[in-house]
Amino acid sequence: MQRDTLLGTHRRQGHFGGGREETATPENPYRDAALPGSSTFRPPGAQGASPFGAGPGDYNREQHAMREQNFMSGTNAQLDEFLERGRAVLGDLGQQRDMLKNTQKKLYSVANTLGISGDTIRMVERRAKQDKWIFWTGVGVFVVFVYLVLRYLR
Repeated sequence: MQRDTLLGTHRRQGHFGGGREETATPENPYRDAALPGSSTFRPPGAQGASPFGAGPGDYNREQHAMREQNFMSGTNAQLDEFLERGRAVLGDLGQQRDMLKNTQKKLYSVANTLGISGDTIRMVERRAKQDKWIFWTGVGVFVVFVYLVLRYLR
């Protein structure tokens, strides 16, 4: 029973063109033969080409063109990505440069302030030393004056 079913299926496929094996003789032996004057004339080396120009060689050419286009598209996308990264890095470097310049200005300002402060501190120390000498000289003069007053007024 199974054998009959399989045999019937095989026969039906044979009638409808499905499941048949390829033979050396094509189904239409005249499909590639066109008259030399017609628009579908193909030179002897162009077997398998259709009247619309989509033969096996064209298919390989089309595949190659698609691969080349995909490669170029991918390359362009990568180049755009690299350029965008470069722009971002350049922007970051510009921000860092501005920040470093501001820091440098602040450091110069602090250094100048410290320099002025150092000069001021040295001037104050010198003035304090002078004031100390003036004070002790005044104390000495006062002591001498008090001694002389007490000695002559007694």
